[in-house]
Amino acid sequence: MTFSKRREAFRAILAGSRCVRPASVYDAISMRIAEDLGFEVGMLGGSVASLAVLGDPDVALITLTEFADQIRRMSRASALPFLVDADHGYGNALNVRRTVEELEAAGTAGLTIEDTLLPQAFGEGKAQLISLEEGIGKMKAALDARRDPSLVIVGRTGAASITSVEDATGRAKAYEAVGVDALMFTGVKTRRDLEALAAATTLPIVLGNPTEDMTDWDFLDRQRVRIAIQGHAPIAAATQAVYETLKAVREGAGPKQLKGVAPADVMNRVTRDALVKQRSADFLGVKR
Repeated sequence: MTFSKRREAFRAILAGSRCVRPASVYDAISMRIAEDLGFEVGMLGGSVASLAVLGDPDVALITLTEFADQIRRMSRASALPFLVDADHGYGNALNVRRTVEELEAAGTAGLTIEDTLLPQAFGEGKAQLISLEEGIGKMKAALDARRDPSLVIVGRTGAASITSVEDATGRAKAYEAVGVDALMFTGVKTRRDLEALAAATTLPIVLGNPTEDMTDWDFLDRQRVRIAIQGHAPIAAATQAVYETLKAVREGAGPKQLKGVAPADVMNRVTRDALVKQRSADFLGVKR
């Protein structure tokens, strides 16, 4: 499936009438697992990318090159459309242009650009926002950099938990006016706040980590939420599995004593073993 076809599939989700839960993915294998399980879309969070590539927490240490390379690996491994968290675009509006160019070429179906001040300012322990004017400039730059019109540009704001829902509303309306394809909100605490944001805007909504009282999928459907991101449990689960396996090996367990190890059929499936063997037969003359 071409990158444009993946982006069109993602746009169809945003244009639909129901809320979809994406697969939190972070590498080639997790992409293939999500695809095999029937997920319609994946999500690569910035925090997850930092963990997968650097082993570091989400403090804006990963570079654009490292991030784009990871996306490229994931795009090669699977045809699953996925949305990526491009954070602040790795700098100012000119950096945002470069970010969009690189991530579009790497194969992502969509990307979010946020108005959080990153990296964290000296001496500041709490999250801060850039000015509305700078945020608008970043959204304009992102749209200007896009070459494939099917690439989805999502304007993201965390104002609901940093300043106020009113500020989040004003920023969302401004980004919508610029021409972004969807809006992403993080830090929304109540149904009333989400209803206010939805009422003030018209674009599809991506909602980051909805609170428990908002995980009513019919309610989210009515508020135009088309993607609801419920954290990034898969990489945490994988980390725990690796920890337990290595711990058992370190303590003397043999291969047959290890628990939770993927059986051969699962490994063969996610590595596309049958396809590779067929290609070996077709192109290398290897007898099957």
